[in-house]
Amino acid sequence: MRMLALLVLLLQAKENAWEAAPRVREYGWMSTSVWKGMHEGFLKRAKEGKCDLLFLGDSITQGWGNNEVWKKSYAPRNAVNFGIGGDTTQNVLWRIQNGELDGLAPKVVVLMIGTNNFGLHGDAPADVAKGVAAITRTLREKLPASKILLLGVFPRDEKPGTGGRKKILELNAELAKIGDVSFLDIGAKFLAADGTLPKETAPDFLHLSVKGYQIWADAMEPELSKLLQ
Repeated sequence: MRMLALLVLLLQAKENAWEAAPRVREYGWMSTSVWKGMHEGFLKRAKEGKCDLLFLGDSITQGWGNNEVWKKSYAPRNAVNFGIGGDTTQNVLWRIQNGELDGLAPKVVVLMIGTNNFGLHGDAPADVAKGVAAITRTLREKLPASKILLLGVFPRDEKPGTGGRKKILELNAELAKIGDVSFLDIGAKFLAADGTLPKETAPDFLHLSVKGYQIWADAMEPELSKLLQ
C-alpha cells in the first residue's frame, strides 16, 4: 500500500511539474537579451501604475502596438499592453511571477496565450490549458480585485480542418472549463462563411491586420464594457 501511495504521489508530481514550470525566454525569433529588455521595460511601466486595463499575451497581443484601433478603443481607458511575440504559457507565467504585476491594479486583465506552445514544444491542448490555468491562478493571487477576461485562442492556418485548427478547438474547449474567469471565444468572427481565414484579416494566417484588430475590439466590447463597469 505504501509503495502504491508513493507511486501515486510521484505521478501527481510529474503531472504538476509541467504546469509549475515558468521559464524565461530561451528560443524563438528574438534573443533572450531582447526579451529580458522588454520584460524590464514592463517592470518600469508597472511601477508607474495608472492602469485600468491590462492586455497580457504573445505576439497577437503585442501587435496592438499603438495602432488606430488601440488609440480609439483602449488608450482612453488607461490600457497597458504586456504582449511579447513568441511567448508561451510558461514565459508569461514567469513574467507575472517576476514583477510585471507589481504596482498595477487593473480593473480587467485581458489574457490570450497558448498558440506558441503548439509550434515550439508540440504541447498537447490539455497541457497548454494547465499552463493557462496556472497563469489565471497567479493573476488571482497577485491581483485579487481584478477581473480576468480569458480569450479563446484565435484560429490560425488558412483552411479549416488543419492540425493547428483542431488543436486550438481542443484547447479552447479546455479553457472554457477554467473557473473564476470570464471566458470569451470570438474566433469565428475572424473567419469567412466557408471557414477560411481571410488574408485581409490575418495576412500570414496567424497575425492580425488592422482590420483583424477592429474585429477583435468589436467582438470583445460588450463583455469588456460589462466587466469594466
